[in-house]
Amino acid sequence: MDDLREPALQGALHVLFVRSPLAHATITEVDADEAKSAPGVHGVFTADDVDLPPYASGGSLSGPTPPGLDRPHLAKGVVHYVGEPVVAVVAETLAQAQDAAEMVSIDYDPLDPVIDLDEALAGEKLVFPEAGTNVIGEAGELDDSLFDGCEVVVTEQIVNQRVAAASLEGRSAACAWEGDKVTLWLSNQNAQSCRDELMGNLGLPQDKLRVITPDVGGGFGAKIGSEQEAALLSMVSRKIGKPVKWVETRSENLVAMTHGRAQRHQITIGGSRDGRVQAYRLEIVQDVGAYPRMGAFLPAFTRMMASGVYDIPKVESRAQTVVTNTTPIGAYRGAGRPEATAAIERAIDLFAAEIGADPADVRRANLVKPEQFPYQTPGGMLYDTGEYIKGLDSVLEAADYASLREQQAKRRADGATKQLGIGLSSYVEITAPNNTEGETGHVEIRPDGSVLVLTGSSPHGQGHWTSYAMLVSEQLGIDLDKIEVVHGDTDLIPKGVGTMGSRSLQLGGTAVHRAAIDVKDKARKLAAEMIESDEADIELTDGKWQVRGAPNVTVSWADLAQKSADGLAADVHFVEDRPTFPFGSHLAVVEVDVETGKVEHLRHVTVDDAGTIINPVLTEGQRHGGIAQGAAQALLEEVSYDSDGNPQNASFADYAIVTAAELPSFELLTMETATTLNPLGVKGIGEAGTIGATPAVQNAVVDALSHLGVRHIDMPTTPQRVWEAINQA
Repeated sequence: MDDLREPALQGALHVLFVRSPLAHATITEVDADEAKSAPGVHGVFTADDVDLPPYASGGSLSGPTPPGLDRPHLAKGVVHYVGEPVVAVVAETLAQAQDAAEMVSIDYDPLDPVIDLDEALAGEKLVFPEAGTNVIGEAGELDDSLFDGCEVVVTEQIVNQRVAAASLEGRSAACAWEGDKVTLWLSNQNAQSCRDELMGNLGLPQDKLRVITPDVGGGFGAKIGSEQEAALLSMVSRKIGKPVKWVETRSENLVAMTHGRAQRHQITIGGSRDGRVQAYRLEIVQDVGAYPRMGAFLPAFTRMMASGVYDIPKVESRAQTVVTNTTPIGAYRGAGRPEATAAIERAIDLFAAEIGADPADVRRANLVKPEQFPYQTPGGMLYDTGEYIKGLDSVLEAADYASLREQQAKRRADGATKQLGIGLSSYVEITAPNNTEGETGHVEIRPDGSVLVLTGSSPHGQGHWTSYAMLVSEQLGIDLDKIEVVHGDTDLIPKGVGTMGSRSLQLGGTAVHRAAIDVKDKARKLAAEMIESDEADIELTDGKWQVRGAPNVTVSWADLAQKSADGLAADVHFVEDRPTFPFGSHLAVVEVDVETGKVEHLRHVTVDDAGTIINPVLTEGQRHGGIAQGAAQALLEEVSYDSDGNPQNASFADYAIVTAAELPSFELLTMETATTLNPLGVKGIGEAGTIGATPAVQNAVVDALSHLGVRHIDMPTTPQRVWEAINQA
C-alpha cells in the first residue's frame, strides 16, 4: 500500500501498532501522553478509544463457542499472544510514528501462558478463564471395536507443525473517507467477503463501504477475510479526518498474521499381512492460537478427507480444538487437507514397514479403482473422477523406481555415509469446498470492440487475467490484448466470493466462460439482423461475423456493440453441484548424511491431475510453487515458541524459507482426468503440489534411515532432528 498513487490517499497518515511483547498478561496501565505530543503525531488510540464491537469468535466444531473469546481491535485488560495490537499510533511519517511508539509506556502484570497442547487439554491454566475451558470444540466418536479382525495394527503420534504463510507482501491497508462513504484498499484475497464483514463491524450499509484489492503479493489463505487492523484504520481515519495507511514489517507479519497447520495427530491403521488396509483412525488436536478463527474449522476438512485415495472399509476420526497463548491459526495453502494427506500417507508407510512390504505395493493394493467412481468415502465425500493407480504407476515408471531401490540397497550394503531415501505419497484433495456460493462473471463488448471482463475471483499471483482472457478469446475470437480483466472492486463487482480453496477456474472461470457464450449468442442474433440473413447461417470467423461461405459482408464486434440498444453484455453466477477432487502421486528422492543429519532433496517426480488444463504455463507455475512449499514444510519450516510463549522465529534470520538452492528441478508429468461437474472439465490446481509434496519428502527422509531402526521423524526433518533420531535408534 505504500506505493499506491490514489488521489484519495494523497497526504495519508501512517499508522503503526504497538504490539504485546508478552504471551499472556494483564495490562495495568497505558501511558501515551508523551507520544501524543510527539512531532507529527495526529493521534494515539487505545482500547478505550475504540467504539467498534469486537470481532465475533470464529466459531467451533460443535455447537456455540464458549463465551469471552471475541477478538478486540486493540487489547483491553489482557493480552493473549505476543504480537496482539495494544496501541495504534498515527503520524505524518513512518519515522515519526516509530519514534512516538517508543514513547508509549505499557505496564504488564504477567500471567501463566498456555503453550503446550497437553497443557491446553489439561485445563489447569486457562487462556480465557471466563470460558472455563481451553477446549472450544469437539467432533467425532471412536469405536473400540474398529480394529477387530485386523492381523496388524500400527499406531504413531505425529505432528503437523505450525508454519507461517510468509507471503511476499505482508498485510497492508489504506483508508479514505469521502463524506459518509469509506474506501478501503486491502492486500486481501476476497474483497466482497471483507466488505460484508466490515459492514457489520463498522455499522455501514453496503453502498457506504467500498473495498478494493489491488495487485496483491501473495496470500496462501492467510489473507482470507478482514482483519481487525482494517476496521480500526476506518475508525481512525474517520476520527482524525484524514486518509491513513498501514504496512506491516516482516517481523510484525511473522508474529501477527495468522499461522497455518498446527495439528497433532494420533494415527492408527490396521489390516492384513498381505497388505490390505481394513481400518484407519485419525485423532486430531488442533491448536487454534489465542482466538478461534478459521483454525477452529480446519479439523473439519482434515476429517472429511481422512481416508485419502484409499478404499478403506472402516474409517473414523475425532477432533478437538484448543486455544493457546500463541498467534491465531488460519488457512494456509490446502487448509486442513494437507494435514489429512500427511497423516494417512505416514500411516501407509508405517503399515508397509510393519508387514515388510514395499510402500508402493501397499498403496496400489488399496487405491480406489477407476470403476468405483463416483466414489463415496466413509467421511461423506463423493469423489467425482479419478485415475489413482494410473497416476501412481506413471510416477514410479518415470522415476525408474526399481533402479532407485537397487541404488538404495547398494548404499546400505556398502555402509555409505550418505544414504538414499525414496518417499511416496498419493493424495486427493477437495477444491471449491464452498462451491454452493458459486462465483460471478461479467463479459461486455465495448464500443471500440474491446472486452471488459469482471470477475468475483481475486488473484494474488495465480494469473487469473491470462486464463480468463484466454477463455473469452477462445469464444469471441478477440485478441488477448483487447481483453481487460477487472477484479477486486466491490463498487464494480458487488457480488463475488474471491480466491481460496482452489476454486477460481472451476467457478470463476466457468462463469466468465458462460458469460462469453451468452454474449456470442446475443451477438449472433444481432449480426443476423444487421446483415439481414438467417441466424442459423451466421458464423464467427477471425473475430468477425459473416454469412457462412460469403465473407464479402462482415460485421465487427465494434459494429455490434454500437448497434446494440441495451449493451452487448452478459452476467453469469455459476454454482457447481458439488466440489471437485483433484488427485496425484509424488515421489521424492533424498540423500541423508548419517553422520551430520543433513538432508539433500535430489529428485521430485509428480503427477498432479486437476482435470482439463487451460494454460499449461500457469498450471506448471502453480505446481512448482506448491511443491516448493510442501517440501519446505517437510524439511525446514516451523514456527515455535518457548515455554513463556516467546516466538522463536520473528524474522527470516530464524524462520527457514526455502530457496531454489535447496530444491531439485521438479519432474512434472501430465495427466488430465476431466470432471463432469463444470463445462470446462477443470478442477483446482493451486494447492495440489503442497498436499502431495510434504508427505513424500518426509517419507523419503524416514525411508533413508529405516534400515537403522528409525520409525518416524516429525517435521521439519532438520539436521538436528534427523541426527537425534539416528542416535536414538
